[in-house]
Amino acid sequence: MDSSERGPMSRREIVNTVGTGLAATPTVSGSAPAQRPGRAPTAQALTDPTSKYPRPPFQRQAQPWPGLASEMDPRPDHGETSYRGSGRLLGRKVLITGGDSGMGRAAAIAYAREGADVAINYFPSEEPDAREVIDLIKAEGRTGVAIPGDLRDEAFCQDLVAKAVSGLGGLDTLVSNAGRQQAHDSILDISTEQFDWTMKTNIYAPFWIIKAALPHLKPGSVIIATTSEQAYDPTPDLYDYAQTKAATMNFIKSLAKQLASRGIRVNGVAPGPIWTPLQVSGGASQQKLEKFGGQTPMGRPGQPAELASIYVQLAAADASYATGQVYGSAGGSGQP
Repeated sequence: MDSSERGPMSRREIVNTVGTGLAATPTVSGSAPAQRPGRAPTAQALTDPTSKYPRPPFQRQAQPWPGLASEMDPRPDHGETSYRGSGRLLGRKVLITGGDSGMGRAAAIAYAREGADVAINYFPSEEPDAREVIDLIKAEGRTGVAIPGDLRDEAFCQDLVAKAVSGLGGLDTLVSNAGRQQAHDSILDISTEQFDWTMKTNIYAPFWIIKAALPHLKPGSVIIATTSEQAYDPTPDLYDYAQTKAATMNFIKSLAKQLASRGIRVNGVAPGPIWTPLQVSGGASQQKLEKFGGQTPMGRPGQPAELASIYVQLAAADASYATGQVYGSAGGSGQP
């Protein structure tokens, strides 16, 4: 019977037709399956994480604070040659404090390769490292904005946000990563000036920067803060630094609740022992530096590049239900 001669189809016929529609669709002989544009995917070889990067012992080395990654031995890996983007953050406008080295640098490189425009803040003496980062951002065809300055100054923190907004044409992602870490065997060795320096950098600066940034953050924006395993399991030689990281972990959870109704997510990253200039510029004793990371189950320190994907995931829109969370990366030790 011709279809024009039939009456209305029954519900069962409609369901059966829809259910078999794909199977009945004709295919063109010899045609290849449709593929997404871009580079064809390649198989990723398995890599033993315990031997992926250098293990202790490391040679003793010291630099004036805040140190330069470019002068470390071995030089840290921030993903300069390894990170591959896929457009997950296309069009985002990002401000990263401490973006010249460490996790901030790794995040800046990854964000640019995911399609974001990035402004980085750093201490003026870190200019050589910062220039490398800006060059890497621009090599991806993205806007890179360098904003040196001292985060202990409230006026500068306000100006930092204003310059980032102006240079990027807006702001929707804030990564509060900069931190000061100095090791002392005893609380008696910490002067009031040193204690104040750590508190201003690690606690006051995020407070000032977030306050200045909030008027610019629309629903869907994100704030990411770098805390530490020191927030959960402090070592005796980092008395002041550890308590600032506990405070960071706490403000992540508090601010996430406060800003959820505005559609702004707040999360954190808690690294374990990571090979950064913090360690060689007073953040660890020479004895500790030699064995740095050796106490972890993996037997080595982490590299900044190994945390880049965490910062990307927390910024990405498909992580829209994650807020008030702290993501750890500590080689099998630490928390969470």
